[in-house]
Amino acid sequence: MSDWLTMTASDLGRGIADGRIDPVDLTQCYLDAIADHGDRDRIYARTTPQRALAEAHTARKRAGLGLRRSLLDGVPISWKDNVDSAGIATEGGSALLSGRVPDRDAVALANATALGAVCLGKTHLSELAFSGLGLNPITETPPCINDAEAVPGGSSSGAAASVAHGLAAGAIGSDTGGSVRIPAAWNDLVGLKTTSGRISLEGIVPLCLKFDTVGPLARSVEDAAQMLALLDGGKPADLRGASLKGRRLAALQTVAMDDLRDTPGAAYSDALDKLAKAGAEIVHIEVPALRDAMDLSAILYTTEAYGLWREVIEARPDAMFAPILERFRGGKAFSGPEYVAAWARLDACRAGWDSAVAGYDAVLVPSSPNLPPNRERLMSDDDYYVTENLLTLRNTRIGNLMGLTALTLPSGTPSCGISFMAPPDTEEALLRLGAAAEAALT
Repeated sequence: MSDWLTMTASDLGRGIADGRIDPVDLTQCYLDAIADHGDRDRIYARTTPQRALAEAHTARKRAGLGLRRSLLDGVPISWKDNVDSAGIATEGGSALLSGRVPDRDAVALANATALGAVCLGKTHLSELAFSGLGLNPITETPPCINDAEAVPGGSSSGAAASVAHGLAAGAIGSDTGGSVRIPAAWNDLVGLKTTSGRISLEGIVPLCLKFDTVGPLARSVEDAAQMLALLDGGKPADLRGASLKGRRLAALQTVAMDDLRDTPGAAYSDALDKLAKAGAEIVHIEVPALRDAMDLSAILYTTEAYGLWREVIEARPDAMFAPILERFRGGKAFSGPEYVAAWARLDACRAGWDSAVAGYDAVLVPSSPNLPPNRERLMSDDDYYVTENLLTLRNTRIGNLMGLTALTLPSGTPSCGISFMAPPDTEEALLRLGAAAEAALT
């Protein structure tokens, strides 16, 4: 049974389908692993054993009758604690939401449950999902799989840790500026940022509704494809026969390569070589419009975030971690006309991007320009915190600002991912490309 904790979710599903794995035994195996893990309380905000076992029992019955609802029917996964769960606290990593108990599941969770996914519990996150580091002294800071002294990436920090540490077969997180891709990259996982609007945000604690997305963190591209289908009730992408031969990939130079640290830089270069050897054509490109778009980040993100949370925050500002409070309050600096004008400029930048990248199957960037920063230094060195926080989300934010879907894959170097960005609503095509790239990078 210990092998179950490292198998892909899809392989576990196949084991259930052919009778080698019992969903109840599988779920109990994961619940036991969580209970026995020294960092369980740093990873899970709360587990849901009664719900998990009840769902596993019904999955067992369906399997016995040959009525499984999906490949992942009976497979246990974790959920970020900003996804509403009926009768179970959903607190968004914040003391401001302590004791908040929704009366119904988020649509995404309800969809996954209807297709047989087993809910193990809720994982920790950055406070109100507004940081890429995963540092949260208000609730908990989960561990990074590659460095016990480092942060794990955020904001879906516990989601990544739950999978990397063998405490969930897959995890669901959210991504507003990189919050699925950063923790996935730093914990050597696959992470998918979905197109804005593809997955329902009903029942998701908001940060910036125009950028918020929901997506999986997984052990393989196949798992990510299967989990995407759980979230929206669609058909999983067909990954059979995926190849890099004849694919044209654009290696973005603008912004994405600025201040790139040595280890992520070397890992990215090596990954490009592997992709080229597998048959992909790599073209280095510049997109001048991107620099203007990146300069709009502060007004676009902080204005909406503060607008959504102002009354709650200002009622109890002392309950927040000071750097996160300061980031939210940055939204006070901008007027309504400035915000509207910024969106008009972003739309123009998106048009420039679309023109520049037309004809390529995906645009490539290092998932993060830096490695996971030291947790204690982040708490004691303000300049280090600001520098690392901004740099961490710099490359992933490109995908959010440009309205894209994006996939990060492990490069083969610990905590270094490579991201593939594609036009909106092309998740299935991107996952096929990702499956081929995954084979080349392994």
